[in-house]
Amino acid sequence: MRTAVKIAVRGRVQGVGFRPFVFQLAEKYQLSGTVQNNMDGVKIYLEGDAGHIKAFLFALNNNAPRLSIINEILVEEIVAQNIADFTIIPSERSGTSMLVIPIDSAVCDDCLNEMNDPNDFRYQYPFINCTQCGPRYTIINELPYDRPYTSMKDFPMCEDCRREYEDPTNRRHHAQPIACPKCGPRVWLLDHSGKQVEVENPLVETVTHLKEGRIVAIKGIGGYHLCCDASNEKAVAELRRRKKRPLRPLAIMVASMSEVEHLAKLNEGECDLLKSPEAPIVVLKKNERYQLAESVAPRMSTIGVMLPYTPLHHLLFTDPELSCLVMTSANPSGMPILYKDEEAFRYLEGIADYYLVHNREILHPVDDSVVQFNDGKLDFLRRSRGYVPDPFTTNQDVTGIVTFGGQQKTTFTIGRNEQIFVGPHIGELENIETINHYKQELDHLLKWIEIPKKLAVIDAHPGYHIQKLVKEYPFDEVMEVQHHHAHMAACMEEHQVKGEAYGIILDGTGFGLDGNIWGFEVLYGDAQSFQRVAHLHYTPLPGGEKCIREPWRNAAAMLISLLGAEGETLAKTIFTDKKTEIDTLKKMIDRNINTVYAGTCGRLFDAVSALCGVTKISSYDGEAAIQLAELADENNSFEPYLFDFVEQDVLTIDFSKMLKEIALEILAQRDVSLISGRFHETVVQATVEVMEKLLVTTSNANKQVVLSGGSFHNRFLRKRLTSELIERGFAVFVPEQVPCNDGGLSYGQLAIAKAKRSALQCV
Repeated sequence: MRTAVKIAVRGRVQGVGFRPFVFQLAEKYQLSGTVQNNMDGVKIYLEGDAGHIKAFLFALNNNAPRLSIINEILVEEIVAQNIADFTIIPSERSGTSMLVIPIDSAVCDDCLNEMNDPNDFRYQYPFINCTQCGPRYTIINELPYDRPYTSMKDFPMCEDCRREYEDPTNRRHHAQPIACPKCGPRVWLLDHSGKQVEVENPLVETVTHLKEGRIVAIKGIGGYHLCCDASNEKAVAELRRRKKRPLRPLAIMVASMSEVEHLAKLNEGECDLLKSPEAPIVVLKKNERYQLAESVAPRMSTIGVMLPYTPLHHLLFTDPELSCLVMTSANPSGMPILYKDEEAFRYLEGIADYYLVHNREILHPVDDSVVQFNDGKLDFLRRSRGYVPDPFTTNQDVTGIVTFGGQQKTTFTIGRNEQIFVGPHIGELENIETINHYKQELDHLLKWIEIPKKLAVIDAHPGYHIQKLVKEYPFDEVMEVQHHHAHMAACMEEHQVKGEAYGIILDGTGFGLDGNIWGFEVLYGDAQSFQRVAHLHYTPLPGGEKCIREPWRNAAAMLISLLGAEGETLAKTIFTDKKTEIDTLKKMIDRNINTVYAGTCGRLFDAVSALCGVTKISSYDGEAAIQLAELADENNSFEPYLFDFVEQDVLTIDFSKMLKEIALEILAQRDVSLISGRFHETVVQATVEVMEKLLVTTSNANKQVVLSGGSFHNRFLRKRLTSELIERGFAVFVPEQVPCNDGGLSYGQLAIAKAKRSALQCV
């Protein structure tokens, strides 16, 4: 029986070879009609045998291209038009957009095989791609995703590429970045002054320079990396010196999985992540065979590893003598990622010896994503390239809600229909360059996603730059959200936790409703509202930010505040070269001069790290806590230190006894690894006891609990606290697809706005 249907397919269905896939299905099932990209997704008109159409729909839903994600298929029976053939017709650019913006994808095996084939006309071509791989988001100017609206518009296709592009049976059919050596982008090698180096093969020359210990700035899909031989200690140390990055670990790119196995321990999930189309940096445990330069990841038991994800990267590893490269973002500290050539030459002067550049313009820069497996589950440290701006789905209409995130590890989030679009990692909003970068990327996504600007949501911290930035946009309403409530709501939204729950939030800094700095909280509630039911005892930060940059100050202030004269003596005995400064700190505390009060997990870790002599002055955000965590093996058992509770209106944790014990053990020259392990276990046991007390002393018998905040990147805390809570009957939820750090704040802010909007509509 002949029939006809109109099909609307929504989801990630553009830029992934979906139309040629539909064409081939129609040919297979002898159907006629059309397929078209539009602002709603993909529109298909089919007519033919009813049984064949049914088989087509089954295959459409179950055998779609690997990069596609189908969120919805709508089918409507219509009157047949008696079309003879099946064709792909030009895109429709009118109407309201419901598009999912295609993401950048690592080069596929088919393209690599062609690139390595001397008989192929794209042999060793560094921009080879097809519908299943290559740049997408980073080259898009407008939607729908068609070549004239990308940075590939500057490269007219040659006859060979045009033939493939127009052939519905070819895997490059409508691959918008299609190119070859005759018609596509090309690479150059420039010296430190920006002058082109005249060589036959810039890539071969680059490899030579890397082998000789030089530092090369390499332009990739999403921006510039600084690169050197990871086995050359002199080169890596020089890169650190020039970049003024003394200790923060550097990411590496490794030639192959077999090479990764020489460096790190791997489980199946980590292997899959490394080889995935998203190709993130994966944080792995070093193994006993690890022999890279000491300066790559000093004092760390882990290493951030990625495989080559562009054809250009693969061509850097054609020489077997070069199997591992430092591949770190080229941006100066505190600045956004470098992606424009003129900016790279300006900011990298005196850092890069050479520049490997290309003429395919990057329109939207993205940092590499960073992820680890933490207690057997995904743990995003940074969600960006390969994942952004792929939307999350939710259970309500969130159209018109735009959330601005926080101050550090900033992202923004946009709601449209039942889609939540989390933007790329931006970084710290500390300077005009990063703020402008934030606005540029937000403006582009707002233009593409096309929503009314109904509600803006910002962090309640009065000193955050987003408080001013939001005023530049014409929203109907602006809502402020407490920092830790957003952390809690993000995890609840991700796991669709129903009803109320406890939120254990451990992080570095969040503006509290009482004017103090929060960061070690137990909250109770849902996305609509919360109450704070427990927290860490406040201690002073004389000098504010200076205490964060110099953790020894925080440690001394904590001892003085909690232990009085005895604490002052202990501080001067441990920090023997800081006695005069400690006197000044005490005066500042006593007179409340330039002193704020904080009760945060991050500052607690900083203090213990400084007491142990691990990190007295931090060279990067979180260094003291990270280095202290390196000493605590989550697979070992430790005896906790003593701790107390103050049972006032809000249950308060008091670690005075623990800090005194730690100080005395430091003076007795006990093993700092043991001290770190016992400290970690104390934090776990105190938190567990808080939860047990809350179940007894409050009417909240609910045993759902979410864990969030940047401190839960700590493997020990996440594993041990989850285990202890589950053992006591709690249902525990942890962030997996959204960072638990401030990169997830904007997602949580949207969840809160959605809940409050829903509550108002129900009134």
